[in-house]
Amino acid sequence: MASPLHSIRLPLDDDLLLMQNGSILRKVKSRSWKKQRYFRLQDDGMTVWYARQAGGRAKPSFSISDVETVREGHESELLRSLADEIPLEHGFTVVFHGRRPNLDLVASSIEEAQSWVQGLRRLLEIITSMDQQEKMDQWLSDWFQQGDKDQDGRMSFREVQRLLRLMNVDMDPEHALQLFQAADKSESGMLEGEEFVEFYRALTQRSEILELFEILSGDGQKLTLLEFADFLREEQREGEHASDLALELIARYEPSDSAKLRHVLTIDGFLAYLCSPDGDIFSPACRPVYQDMSYPLNHYFIHSSHNTYLLGDQFRGQSSVEGYIRALKRGCRCVEVDVWDGPSGEPIVYHGHTLTSRIPFQDVVATIAQYAFQTSDFPVIVSLENHCSWEQQEVIAQHLTEILGDRLLNTTLDGLLPTQLPSPEELRGKILLKGKKMGTLEEELGEAPGEPEELEEPEEEEEPEPELEPDVLDFDETARNEDKRKKKVGLEVVSCRLLCPSACCQTGPQALGPMSGSPLLPKQKSKTTLCPALSALVVYMKSVPFRSFAHSKAHYRLYETSSFSETKARRLVKEAGNEFVQHNAWQLSRVYPSGLRTDSSNYSPQELWNAGCQMVALNIQTAGLEMDLCDGLFSQNGSCGYVLKPAFLCDPQSSFHPERPPSPTLTLLIQVISGQQLPKVANSKEGSIVDPLVRVEIYGVPGDTARQETSYVENNGFNPYWGQTLQFRVRVPELALLRFVVEDYDRASRNDFVGQYTLPWTCVQQGYRHIHLLSKDGTSLHPASIFVHIQIREELDEDGD
Repeated sequence: MASPLHSIRLPLDDDLLLMQNGSILRKVKSRSWKKQRYFRLQDDGMTVWYARQAGGRAKPSFSISDVETVREGHESELLRSLADEIPLEHGFTVVFHGRRPNLDLVASSIEEAQSWVQGLRRLLEIITSMDQQEKMDQWLSDWFQQGDKDQDGRMSFREVQRLLRLMNVDMDPEHALQLFQAADKSESGMLEGEEFVEFYRALTQRSEILELFEILSGDGQKLTLLEFADFLREEQREGEHASDLALELIARYEPSDSAKLRHVLTIDGFLAYLCSPDGDIFSPACRPVYQDMSYPLNHYFIHSSHNTYLLGDQFRGQSSVEGYIRALKRGCRCVEVDVWDGPSGEPIVYHGHTLTSRIPFQDVVATIAQYAFQTSDFPVIVSLENHCSWEQQEVIAQHLTEILGDRLLNTTLDGLLPTQLPSPEELRGKILLKGKKMGTLEEELGEAPGEPEELEEPEEEEEPEPELEPDVLDFDETARNEDKRKKKVGLEVVSCRLLCPSACCQTGPQALGPMSGSPLLPKQKSKTTLCPALSALVVYMKSVPFRSFAHSKAHYRLYETSSFSETKARRLVKEAGNEFVQHNAWQLSRVYPSGLRTDSSNYSPQELWNAGCQMVALNIQTAGLEMDLCDGLFSQNGSCGYVLKPAFLCDPQSSFHPERPPSPTLTLLIQVISGQQLPKVANSKEGSIVDPLVRVEIYGVPGDTARQETSYVENNGFNPYWGQTLQFRVRVPELALLRFVVEDYDRASRNDFVGQYTLPWTCVQQGYRHIHLLSKDGTSLHPASIFVHIQIREELDEDGD
């Protein structure tokens, strides 16, 4: 029986009717794993369940709200690889938000596949158009479905008690029974749709909001226009336009038409405002592209990816064009391509000297062409790690020019020698190649021939510092250095035969391409002359090895850029922080993770941003704190992938040193008030309830980086109350990021992650604000939130001024 709550109203549609009747579809994971499953759209219009066969025991497969898009068969990398046995027209792919793997399905006919594709897309359109109230209604309907165990459209008190535990509520049974009986208007001993809604409203009454409302209101019943404007001005720090804003917000959020006419705000309207984007901690003014995009490229932090082709670790992980799709769709503007000689004269992309899988370079370029500007129209930088022979370099150049067309920048914008790098605004819709180049732009624009240059592989290893980790596990140092490294990281060098039973070393490198040999074995450095056709495609981003800041200033040009391993870059920040800042004020820098991070883990990007490094490349396939910081920084400015650096990081004569910040200038006071509908910890038992605490973390210059946390609330993830104030002192707010983390306290072991939210200090709104939590993957945990009060005070100097 369908839920009597506000489920999606499905249109009369043959496609959706077929989905509700269900279909036998083949679920495809690989060439060897293809199994039939019965998939069916539930009556709620929001979830798809599956079983081994029609009539079998069904399990949830996915929620429509988790789906990002649906692709047809020819757009699927996996299905294309099986085109010899699966008709592409029969296949489609469900792509999810976050890092969840795609779901590839194959129908028995073209018509059936199209019905699922069109039906899923129609449901996505419906969900996308929902307002906040409709999303809350749908969320409540989902819970009703879970609690209504016998699916009869009604809930007994026993079912309600079970549902409360599923919703993270540990409530006294007598109090729960009182709320149940009060909502049971029909006195049937069962809650039907609207009765359940009443029960939920009683359950979710926000006493802390009601208390605040009564303090602000003269009569405790409403906020007059003047009272609301005073609140916006004094508490929410909305400034002199508070009166006009009050009128706008009443019109936008007050549900009562009569209250709107009288320009007053009821408690329902007040709560709706506080839970809205206008009441969010993230300033709405920072959501669109609000920064000046006309400065040179080196004045911006640039959202950058490392080993973009990898979906997993950099030892045995899968290489896939999906890595580029995910990176570009989340606003990444600098992607990396490691390209090697491949079979049949076609270059391939993979992590060299490892067991990672391979993908054709041509497919990578086609994917970049398709997705480069779907999220942002500001320039995309392709960081090319070229390990190819002359012949295959020519193929690389051919694919780049033919597939990217006029989007590929192959000369300076005006045909003249640049006096500064172009701006993101000037480069809208353009793709720039970063890599080796023969000679100089001066010679090229003057039609003077450049001298051929030799390639050493890989580019990052050209930094003349043997004590630093290279970009790949490279043991071509002396035996002494190898022994030192083995002791340092606890690795044992094993024979290729252990890792590669096919004895690839005996068959030679041509048999298996660049993979031959273990990633833990020596490889020979080769030197290859750079192909002129490929060289000519590098314009504003010629890669050059870094030797010293003095050397760069004396010998390098503004269109030349250097790459730094995380180890070297972090050392330079500590030893020569001010010189690094000045260097990054006129030249681009790219920082990449250590090659010893075989699990594709990440380093903290913050200390490199503190020095003004523009392209701080991370393994974006790996969730965690480091990616939370990256997502937080680039969540502003339209999520366009470019964030303007503070002025003191753009001045070649800057005196700023990231390791020696000034004295504190601001005090941040955060009152953590309450939480709402916190999710259960993943893989926890049905009856378990979280004991939530909130930790507030600041990331910035060393003196600003700090963390404090509240005490935990026992057995309440539904509406915990803390009411605790945390205090921080901040020196360089322009570089600070705030991260709010909710954890499930565990006295016996490490706390479990519940949710987080990270944002730039410059985007924080003061006053009473809600923080809407995100998962580890950065996807919404709606309606989970925490309610806080934010206050920022300026520090007084010694004279009290």
